[in-house]
Amino acid sequence: MAFATSHSIFSSPPQQQHIYPETRPWSLLRLSPASPLFPPNRACTFSCRAQSVAQQATRTRTLRELCHGRVPESILMRSEEVGYVTPTDVQEQSLPVLLSRQDCVLHAQTGSGKTLAYLLAVFSAINSSRSTVQAVIVVPTRELGMQVTKVARMLAAKPKGAAEKSQKECSIMALLDGGMLTRQKSWLKAEPPQIIIATIESLCRMIDRHLLKLQSISILVIDEFDYIFGSTKQVALLRKLLGSYSSSAARQTVFASASIPQHNRFLYDCVQQKWTKKDVVHVHVNPVEPMPSHLHHKFLMCTKKERLQVLLQLLHRDKPKSGIIFVLEQSEKSRNAGHSPSTTVVYEFLKDSYDGDLEILLLEQDMHFNARSTSFLESRQKGFLLVSTDIASRGFDLPQTTHIYNFDLPKTAIDYLHRAGRTGRNPLLKEVCTVTTLITQEERFVLRKFEGELMFQCEELSSL
Repeated sequence: MAFATSHSIFSSPPQQQHIYPETRPWSLLRLSPASPLFPPNRACTFSCRAQSVAQQATRTRTLRELCHGRVPESILMRSEEVGYVTPTDVQEQSLPVLLSRQDCVLHAQTGSGKTLAYLLAVFSAINSSRSTVQAVIVVPTRELGMQVTKVARMLAAKPKGAAEKSQKECSIMALLDGGMLTRQKSWLKAEPPQIIIATIESLCRMIDRHLLKLQSISILVIDEFDYIFGSTKQVALLRKLLGSYSSSAARQTVFASASIPQHNRFLYDCVQQKWTKKDVVHVHVNPVEPMPSHLHHKFLMCTKKERLQVLLQLLHRDKPKSGIIFVLEQSEKSRNAGHSPSTTVVYEFLKDSYDGDLEILLLEQDMHFNARSTSFLESRQKGFLLVSTDIASRGFDLPQTTHIYNFDLPKTAIDYLHRAGRTGRNPLLKEVCTVTTLITQEERFVLRKFEGELMFQCEELSSL
């Protein structure tokens, strides 16, 4: 598969209307780069330094060679112990930029290795002997935060055979929704961690209560940032974090996501709003096809009343190893009318009707954090059918997932992209991974639009 890489810096503003989350949701914007935002004479200039680094990189370089002298030896040893030896495309192209402490926007498809890339940059930027918060990683959901924390702590653990008096291990705090404030407050006072992984709400709450200061941070990472910018609940807090709670001049800032609608516009705003320095680098590992090519996409037309029975027949026919069933969040109108959420309806139907071997689990935004945590942990330990809203579509890493079912058609092509990205995350296993969407006759044109934007073909299932 061919890859095109661009490293962009803004030199002049585009002649377009300012489009941003307050006026227009990112989820409504196209992924397709067919119409450039910048006229040729006002195009972004290239970072010569980043461009030369990318040209010098070769496929034969190992992760150790890319990081040698900049990432602590203990972290490199742990990376090799857990199997991280050969860099992915995004790691190969972004690590020279990240490890040189430049601000960066990581733009690559799901499962491409962005998390490891920015974690290696985090470990290169901190001093584990200093008891102060030096790195902050912001995530949109508790579930993604749990996964990033797990990988970070795995890398920070002492490698086998390391000397007893080797470098002190760094401390990592997960500051996620529902955490015990008293315990975290005591931790921050007694011996502050070097790394904090947090949802934006929890992080800002700790800052506002003067329990945490960010003056000493060396690196700030915003993971799945387009999701946060598209959330009316989170975008104001993120803007405050980027502009008020800390200064971009004193830190390295890293944004990461698989989808960045109008990415040129975003990069320009990064500089204009002073979220990053002026020499921010855009590392865009853009596959010819935004969707992983080994996924099979199917759709089946049925009425809304038939969907539950059709879903049940699909499950019995497909016999998934594990699967995720995506349902839209309940609307305000439905909630006010006293109707049960669609997630609850699907979950209870499957509990009563499904007679297969998989565990039926439920995950939705409004669940108590303990219930959400239980569902997430259980889904990692056995075969499952997870009924979820789009909360599971971002950064949710469950490699055993072989089937995705869109019980409700996603609202946007970006939502389809992220839902589909929850399966087929280990192409080396050569498993058949399928995304099946249930639609009405009237919704067919929307799915065709998604096919055009994401460059994939969807096969119709005429019968079961």
